[in-house]
Amino acid sequence: MRPLGRDVSRVLAALLASLVLGSAALLAQATPETFSATATVKRAGVSASAPFSVTITRYGTDAERDAVVAAVRAGGSAAVHRALVATKDAGFIQLGERRTAIKFAGQRPMPSGRLLTIVTAEPILFIGAGLPESAPRAGYEVAVAMLEIDGVKVSGELVPAAKIGVDPNGAFLIDDYGATVVWLSGAASKH
Repeated sequence: MRPLGRDVSRVLAALLASLVLGSAALLAQATPETFSATATVKRAGVSASAPFSVTITRYGTDAERDAVVAAVRAGGSAAVHRALVATKDAGFIQLGERRTAIKFAGQRPMPSGRLLTIVTAEPILFIGAGLPESAPRAGYEVAVAMLEIDGVKVSGELVPAAKIGVDPNGAFLIDDYGATVVWLSGAASKH
């Protein structure tokens, strides 16, 4: 066997290094992200709060987002609900003791960080006059969380029972069952 030349050794070392670094990048992308906060709601003099966390195991692709938008445009919330039920889980939302599978998690860059849009294929909770649990209503078949990530600071809101629409530009429009904002605050991100 002949010893490898210096140039061939360098090329092999560079190739090996890029494979190792590429594998590390893939592993980093596969690492779940968890964000924790307190969910707080106030309505008619009544307030409630609960621990909230979201664990994202994968972010949706542009093609998956386009499929969700197409489903909404074709048949509204009922169509997106059917499409999401068939989708692989992308993590979970934990609100108090209730755990709900995430079916779509998207992220968009913002000047101060990024905006996460998280959608489930079922409502988490129906909030109405009888906090915390009210009667279900037809058409409110998903839940949506919007989180603004600014370094380690996380804030946002949760719509635990929602209908989804889309504007002409493809931005999601959310119709909240309870018309009461569930604020998410005091959060920190963990990898």
